[in-house]
Amino acid sequence: MKQEENIKVGISIGDLNGIGGEIILKTFEDSRVLDFCTPVIFASAKTMNFLKTHFKSEINFNNINNLSQIAHNKVNVFNCWKDEVKIEFGKEDMKIGAFAIKSLESATKALKDGEVDVLVTAPINKHNIQSEAFKFPGHTDYLAQELEGESLMFMITDTLRVGLLTDHVPVKDVSTHITSALIEQKINTVYNSLLKDFRIQRPKIAILGINPHTGDNGVIGSEDDEVLRPTLHKIKEQGKLVFGPYAADSFFGSNNYKNFDAIIASYHDQGLIPFKTLSFGQGVNYTAGLNKVRTSPDHGTAYEIAGKGVADENSFKEAVFSAIRIFKNRTSYEQLTANPLKKSPKKERR
Repeated sequence: MKQEENIKVGISIGDLNGIGGEIILKTFEDSRVLDFCTPVIFASAKTMNFLKTHFKSEINFNNINNLSQIAHNKVNVFNCWKDEVKIEFGKEDMKIGAFAIKSLESATKALKDGEVDVLVTAPINKHNIQSEAFKFPGHTDYLAQELEGESLMFMITDTLRVGLLTDHVPVKDVSTHITSALIEQKINTVYNSLLKDFRIQRPKIAILGINPHTGDNGVIGSEDDEVLRPTLHKIKEQGKLVFGPYAADSFFGSNNYKNFDAIIASYHDQGLIPFKTLSFGQGVNYTAGLNKVRTSPDHGTAYEIAGKGVADENSFKEAVFSAIRIFKNRTSYEQLTANPLKKSPKKERR
């Protein structure tokens, strides 16, 4: 790939008191990564130089104030602020949360404007980002508002993909959120993502039950029988390879998950506990269903090890490469499915 064709990866800095800065530096210290993408970190030159010194990184940044100055074969830093930032690793700080949001908003605007091709977000603290201007549980909810489409939290590795019917919803409210319309929407989002983003021609999707043992014929809840099964039957009649509902307690331990291209869990922990158990440190959080590509590592701010130089960058690096692959797959799919029968100008008769 020519460097001028490299995919521009926008990176939001996340919580500066966490491990985000460290894993970003470690990812791009390997200069070979620049053969595949052009990174643009949304922060400030002073902030990144502080992190560079602290972690003894040898990266040379290309500091820019305008996105037209992005340089290929360089790690670019777009200045989102001029303020002095007091970084205290491991500490929850509302001021640091405000800088995380400045970075995210600036990176998202660049994504919407086409100045960067994909977005990779470093971990945030969901508490210290809250303000009068920003009232979202996390990245996914914010991006769902800013971008087009129907968002879905899709946890992915090379061999495992887990989507959620409900994500950041209290357990006591899960069953009231799961409707026939929601089930159809989420299954269609996963199905289309498998087709376009992962180039799987006939996706096989498994659905996990809402209640233990999928309700045991109504003994442990009626939602599986009254909502989930009828909706799955309707979707199957459309020709989609959708199977379930399966009892969640034995689905992963029996290795049944290996028979499917994706699994859809009913709620957050039902899907993410087995996903992270099987793939922790290698998994990627992908926001499927939107008109732009966003990924992130599968872990949080890790305050307990922040600043110590021991953070593992593999999940973040995987998030970068997953974003690149998905962008290429999506672009290729759009080109292949574009109308090939465009009318050409009529030739004059002689």
